[in-house]
Amino acid sequence: MTLMTEIALKAPVFRSVPEDHAKDLLSKGHMKEAGRGASIHLQGERAHSMFIVLDGWVKLYRMSPCGTEAVVGVLTKGDCFGEAAAIRGEVYSTGAEAVTQAHMLQLDCHDLWYAVENDVVLCRSMLNSFVKGNTALVHQLEQLKSHSGAQRIADFLLGLCKDEVGESTVVLPYDKVLIAAWLGMKPESLSRSFRRLEGCGVKIVKDRAIIRSVERLMEFADEDASASWSAKACRMN
Repeated sequence: MTLMTEIALKAPVFRSVPEDHAKDLLSKGHMKEAGRGASIHLQGERAHSMFIVLDGWVKLYRMSPCGTEAVVGVLTKGDCFGEAAAIRGEVYSTGAEAVTQAHMLQLDCHDLWYAVENDVVLCRSMLNSFVKGNTALVHQLEQLKSHSGAQRIADFLLGLCKDEVGESTVVLPYDKVLIAAWLGMKPESLSRSFRRLEGCGVKIVKDRAIIRSVERLMEFADEDASASWSAKACRMN
């Protein structure tokens, strides 16, 4: 098994599919390389492929009629995109752009249609992937609505941690402007929230976050933001 196939098999759409059901489709894919800032597909473009990220980072975004960009996803190794539009023969609902040097496995929509029509196991797996994707979007919206900016950053940093206890140092995978956009914040708000996290033992040094206690950061991320605001209001009255 090639490394490319091994990574692709871990993508959500193939995770619960027996290898022999997925390998034939994956063997029809080809490698696509994109440099930093390169467009992979445009919002509104007729879907021609689905993609699985093999390395690097890719952002999904929507452009408003007035030209404002909203980042709706930042993907990395093992993530896939474009599958919903490709399998339905529709247009891409988002644009996709490489934010670092990235390599992807590109699967033609016609190969995808044929595989789904002739393999009920693969079809069920893809439906399951769509459901999980919608659940993840609901979780993201919940965080945007109920968590403070500092808590959203805490969640972001915890998602990068390999350690669940003790001290940890993580590399910020892309620039702070994109981090702010992904978390629904302005860059200046991101800077203020980073400073707030210093009280939780988090220090930002260039492109690294030094976390003194992963457990303390978890506690902060899980705090009820509304309760803290209520307590603050009581102290002011």
